[in-house]
Amino acid sequence: MLFNKQLDAAEIALSVSYSLNILGSIQWMIRQSVEVESQMTAVERVLEYCHLEQESPSHTNYRPNANWPSCGEINFKNVSFRYSNDSPFVLKNLTLTIYSGEKIGIVGRTGAGKSSFIQTLFRMAEPTGQIYIDNVDIFQLGLYDLRRRISIIPQDPVLFTGTVRYNLDPFGDYSDIEIWKALEEVQLKSFVEKNMSNSLKSLVSESGSNLSVGQKQLICLARAILKKSKILVIDEATANVDNATDEFIQNSIREKFKHCTVLTIAHRLRTVVDNDRIMVMNAGELVEFDSPYSLLENPTSYLTDLVRQTGAAEFDHLRGLAKLAYLRTSVDQQTKQYVDNKNIQSEHFDNSNGEETEQLLKSDHLVV
Repeated sequence: MLFNKQLDAAEIALSVSYSLNILGSIQWMIRQSVEVESQMTAVERVLEYCHLEQESPSHTNYRPNANWPSCGEINFKNVSFRYSNDSPFVLKNLTLTIYSGEKIGIVGRTGAGKSSFIQTLFRMAEPTGQIYIDNVDIFQLGLYDLRRRISIIPQDPVLFTGTVRYNLDPFGDYSDIEIWKALEEVQLKSFVEKNMSNSLKSLVSESGSNLSVGQKQLICLARAILKKSKILVIDEATANVDNATDEFIQNSIREKFKHCTVLTIAHRLRTVVDNDRIMVMNAGELVEFDSPYSLLENPTSYLTDLVRQTGAAEFDHLRGLAKLAYLRTSVDQQTKQYVDNKNIQSEHFDNSNGEETEQLLKSDHLVV
């Protein structure tokens, strides 16, 4: 009946005006509903975080010595690890010993458990079993004491918004002289002096956006050198840098951490083929743990299978590097054993002379 009635111009204009107002109200209503949903998502996240299981305490009654770990020996005994109580185990019954000063490469396919192995050392989630560092059960330590004593150079360098000094020494434990020395060792001293206006007080942007990837990685390396930890964890620190920076970082690690225990997660086999031993992970299990040369000499080993996939030329090259490293290690061990034997003989000779002299003094054969 409404449409049968003829409308004048005023009524049509009023109808159009009301329609436009209703359309604006509908848009406002939709926008407000989306805003409410977004805000409620934030509330949901806060409630979820409130019910998260708390980490272990940062401090406990047991405090390690100031120089712990002094050797860097690591023992795993039946260690299993999973990220939550309802998730499957990503590490299964690992039992191994890493000796003081060893350079260990950790290899395996995606999902093999390489990163999870490292996370057990930092207790990112609580594993089962026993882990000892220099005969100290790490589960007796607070997280603060444990995590401060282990250095890590991650694949994606982590920098904080603040000064250069704060990024190198966030707790203020070291002097400016020590920090400058660390920067000099990673060849960043001249860059900080010349290109950053306030030297150590120069600001680093969020996530280090005013630095290149290589420079950020060198700052992480300087942070590890400054810390002087006996255990260093490297998560393929040179994956995102150029070849020159890659070579410099690898040489710096070999030189500066010569007497430290170094664990390297490897995505490129060249970075670990000269290590003392290689851990081969598969589906959360340790399937092989031996020197690279010994594993590559075995045609049926997991490592041989991984290396063969890189191509025949690369396989021969890596096997040659492994053999060279093996021979170099054998010569070093023989030299050390020879020096130790000579020292023992010299000490025995000195002791024998001392005993003969003492007997002679007690006898009547020596006339003074």
